[in-house]
Amino acid sequence: MKKVLFLLLAISIVSCKSEKKDTPKKAEVKLYALVGGTILVNKLEVFSQDTTYTGQNKQFTDGYYVISHPKGNLMWDAGLPENLVIPEPFTTGNGVFTIQRPDSLINQLKTIGFKIEDFKYFALSHHHFDHTGHANYMKDATWLVQENEYNFLAGDSTKVNPAIKDLTKVKKLNGDHDVFGDGTVVIKSMPGHTIGHQVLYVEVSGLENPVLLTGDLYHFEENRETRGVPSFNYDVEQTLKSMDEFEAFAKEKNAEVIIQHSPIALERLQKLLKNK
Repeated sequence: MKKVLFLLLAISIVSCKSEKKDTPKKAEVKLYALVGGTILVNKLEVFSQDTTYTGQNKQFTDGYYVISHPKGNLMWDAGLPENLVIPEPFTTGNGVFTIQRPDSLINQLKTIGFKIEDFKYFALSHHHFDHTGHANYMKDATWLVQENEYNFLAGDSTKVNPAIKDLTKVKKLNGDHDVFGDGTVVIKSMPGHTIGHQVLYVEVSGLENPVLLTGDLYHFEENRETRGVPSFNYDVEQTLKSMDEFEAFAKEKNAEVIIQHSPIALERLQKLLKNK
């Protein structure tokens, strides 16, 4: 009887070891948050469908992000154009924005130990000027873009953005896309701000909660609280639907939501990454 019990115990231990051995190890994923510019919105009313913010202004940041994965590196968004690396901020002709970029892509990547040629993938949340600034530098990476966004830009020569003209290595997406095939870095389709707007989910090693980068689904905290839709969005109904889907996904994953234009959110993320 003792021999039988010993044999069963031995089988159990071997079985447990086998199960542990077969459990796939999570990839080591790192996230870096860089500043691609500062944006003072002088006429905040453009960020609503009515006169809610008339007479108000607000300071935005303009973040872009580097994701390091064993299967390659991804850059998410591209900040303001590098011709805005200037001593004094520039105010747009319509007076809506006062903008400036702190430094070049090359110099900023050096601070985290990367070079332009280190990137396998490049993705934009969408094609607006404050997200495509240094995009052409990423011409050797594969551009991950929703097919309808790509068609919107490439299908009509009047819409072609010179900031992305050199991006010829293209992978067209139709919905969500698992970048590295292991669920750690996922592009989520969230249209409305533009026809093919997307957000990014990242499981950062060492962080308790995954990070969810909003693109321009929201621009500041109150936008998220009130479900505010900017006057220049492509489709209001689509935007609201994407907000519903985004919030459900964020809740499901218990994600740390980072509003990309929010200085408050950027500071919170940088602290999390520093202390992990």
